[in-house]
Amino acid sequence: MLLRSHFLKSVEIALKRSRIVALLGPRQVGKTTLAREIAMKKKGVIFDLEDPVHQARLSLPKQTLEALQGLIVLDEIQLRPDLLPILRVLADRPSTPARFLILGSASPNLIRNASESLAGRIEFIDVSGFQLSEVGLEHQSRLWLRGGFPLSWLAKNDSDSMAWRLGFIRTFLERDIRTFGLETSPEALRRLWQMLAHYHGGVWNASEFGRSLGESYKTTRRHLDILSGLFMVRVLPPWFENLGKRIVRHPKVYIRDTGLLHGLLDIATSTILRGHPKCGASWEGFCIEQLLSITGERNAYFWATHSEAELDLLLVKEGKRYGFEVKYTETPQLTKSMQMAMESLKLDQLDVIYPGEEMFSLGKNITAKPLSLVLKEARQSSSCS
Repeated sequence: MLLRSHFLKSVEIALKRSRIVALLGPRQVGKTTLAREIAMKKKGVIFDLEDPVHQARLSLPKQTLEALQGLIVLDEIQLRPDLLPILRVLADRPSTPARFLILGSASPNLIRNASESLAGRIEFIDVSGFQLSEVGLEHQSRLWLRGGFPLSWLAKNDSDSMAWRLGFIRTFLERDIRTFGLETSPEALRRLWQMLAHYHGGVWNASEFGRSLGESYKTTRRHLDILSGLFMVRVLPPWFENLGKRIVRHPKVYIRDTGLLHGLLDIATSTILRGHPKCGASWEGFCIEQLLSITGERNAYFWATHSEAELDLLLVKEGKRYGFEVKYTETPQLTKSMQMAMESLKLDQLDVIYPGEEMFSLGKNITAKPLSLVLKEARQSSSCS
């Protein structure tokens, strides 16, 4: 198993400045492993809220938790939302004898409930799958094909990896949805998820998706919110301002993990992937997820006009605008769309991410760069801010 030192460091720093720290991310992404490493180092106490024994220990939660000191880990906290008000009381005790590390897989409800109950006391950290900086540049193709879920990436071969991902998809639909208390049809969710895989990197239109699936606009939108909230789908919002052009105002949608994307599309090997019609879109989603895992998603957008000018990713940071265009080609070229994006958005820099190894200029402030270099620059920028 890879040592995820950057996450360990982030959590340790957060625990020093915040009384409660929440790790958010999909199931099987490694949150529990991280928490156990930290708890072992700090000699903390762990409560797995899926374990009946641990549930019984928390039958009187306030009395149990207030008797403990040091680090207390509560795994799958979304199963016990009643604990959040209790954590607020315990976190406000004089001299704060305990720190709480809570883990959750259901983002919207957990964030909303925690933000309301624990305002000013909690810090959130998003945990993603393996990143390129962790597995090494030499494993970029493997990470792209298999995705970042640890058990998928670490599988002995591509066949075993695909079997794990297909099992994950089935378990997610048949068990996890019920576990999270979400009342929806697994089959309806599967149809939408499958359709989203074929539209990966495309513009979302709930009415069109609803007609294709034979569902109402509201039902389709609710199902998308479920998949997004459980970290399966990324909904990238559009950037629009009064630019005097007809701007696309619908978001773009991506399957967040390319391994799951390839499972849904029945892409089992790198050879099949490179010949598949969704290869370029898959590469685009992979690059965007890798970049957002470093920069965060708070000020991330895409931009497009109805005249077909488009920018895959726009990041706004400290008053500056950085654009990213993703191309699956060894010889990216300067396009009219790039020039329009530079002019219309007044970009400070436009990087064209491609699968090659060299950096070269395509125009003024427009540079073709390999993914590894873009990620390196993003990490340097994030560490300086």
